[in-house]
Amino acid sequence: MSALSEVIIEKTDMKTIKTDGITYIELIPYGTDEWYYGISYEHGDLYEAEEVFKAGHDVEGRNLCLIHYPDGEVYRPVPKQPGIYPAEPVYYEGGIFILNVNFLKDLIQIIRFDCDSREIEIIEELPLGSVKDCYNLSLDIAPLTLTRQCVGSNEFEIIWPEKVHFYMGDHDSFFLRDSDKLYFSRWHEDGDGSNYYTETVVTNFQGEEIEVFPGDIQIMPNGEMWHIK
Repeated sequence: MSALSEVIIEKTDMKTIKTDGITYIELIPYGTDEWYYGISYEHGDLYEAEEVFKAGHDVEGRNLCLIHYPDGEVYRPVPKQPGIYPAEPVYYEGGIFILNVNFLKDLIQIIRFDCDSREIEIIEELPLGSVKDCYNLSLDIAPLTLTRQCVGSNEFEIIWPEKVHFYMGDHDSFFLRDSDKLYFSRWHEDGDGSNYYTETVVTNFQGEEIEVFPGDIQIMPNGEMWHIK
């Protein structure tokens, strides 16, 4: 018998986390190793819920929970309500931020959950009409930024706190802001599909390319940026 096969895994106590039916959780990006989230998909993603509402149907709402590690405490900063649909949260400077759309009031809200006090605050409200639609509408960093991108038309927008609009490359996808630099992932593929690779494209707010380099950028739980190449 090998040494590896002799290893015995001891049984440990199992925590039960009550999430109201959510069976999958993941670490909240960008920069925490203490907070996880779980989210339900009654109508799919945010833009799919918007399509349901525009078609004249009721939007049931969405179950979103935040789970603190290691104690397993569960928080629901946006209780499930009809017509209200939150998106996936992000972490930034000691807070968890949630993009929340109230279809009944035609309102976009940015909500902050304080990781120390556990208090909830609405830090910004925007009319839903300030965006063409909710397709790929999301919160990014840093600083905290509300963005929208449409792969079909190659449009990229910053909705808040600045107003930015330009057109991405055909194979580009935005994933990160770092002050006045915008980071896009660009994929390449040979005609026969035998060689697929990605590179990172850095632009300014006018969409002008500043830098292009191979590989990708990953934000680690401590907030560090790692270049994976």
